[in-house]
Amino acid sequence: MTAPLISLSGHVALVTGAGQGLGRAHALALARHGAMVAVNDLSQKDAEAVAQDIVAAGGQAIACPANVADSDSVTAMVDAIVAQWGQVDILVNNAGILRDRTFAKSTIADFRAVIDVNLMGSVHCTHAVWNLMRERGYGRIVFTTSSSGLYGNFGQANYSAAKMALVGLMQTLAIEGERYGIHVNCLAPSAATGMTSGLYDSGDLARLGSDMVAPAVVALSAEEAPSRAIVLAGAGRFARAHITMTSGAYLIGEEDMAAALLSQMDRIGDRTGEHVPASGPEQHRREVAGLQELAR
Repeated sequence: MTAPLISLSGHVALVTGAGQGLGRAHALALARHGAMVAVNDLSQKDAEAVAQDIVAAGGQAIACPANVADSDSVTAMVDAIVAQWGQVDILVNNAGILRDRTFAKSTIADFRAVIDVNLMGSVHCTHAVWNLMRERGYGRIVFTTSSSGLYGNFGQANYSAAKMALVGLMQTLAIEGERYGIHVNCLAPSAATGMTSGLYDSGDLARLGSDMVAPAVVALSAEEAPSRAIVLAGAGRFARAHITMTSGAYLIGEEDMAAALLSQMDRIGDRTGEHVPASGPEQHRREVAGLQELAR
């Protein structure tokens, strides 16, 4: 059964890093579904080319060249979008860079550069639109996380740290934005782009097009979008990741609690009955509730 087509008509979307690759695919897909698209990229030429493609196809778009790592540039960019269309309803934080090398060989400068673009770039853009969305009582925000952040990847300590940080940011902003109609989600894409050149087998390239990921962005930008979802997308396959909590075990009464913990790692890691906490404080609440049960 095919769901009704998603319409983003009347919505203004800002897509960062949209001059090429995934960002370009996201911008084009959002435009095809009716959104007015602000195309951001560090390269003015690339941003203008994508905006022109959207306009040529009958859509509405403007080029917004800016460095997302520079908060002043981001503020000016958002001001320009609001001057053009009066609002920002959808933010797709896609801009990112890689500085791959093992942690032993990496420099602090490279680590900071990755954090500045991938994490702080998303923070700058989100902060610039947050109160606009709160005032309108509506917003859809997508953070681009990564399987490298969720599960780790050799040679990507800096990138992994930045991408997992975005999951934590999403978790809290989804809670804070709920009362204002702001839905916040994460996307972990798998696609062959210029940034991932050399990472994929040549036989996989045709299956890992950016257009196979963009539908997830459209879905997470829709009025019916969920909130606090981590969606994995690639090669036309979509899945969800969860940060879960196992039931665990109380080790009260053990003579050496640390030794008992070490010897029972498999037991406390048993995923039977695991669940997704509603918020961070649930850990404490569950621990106290369990103590009360033990005391009965």
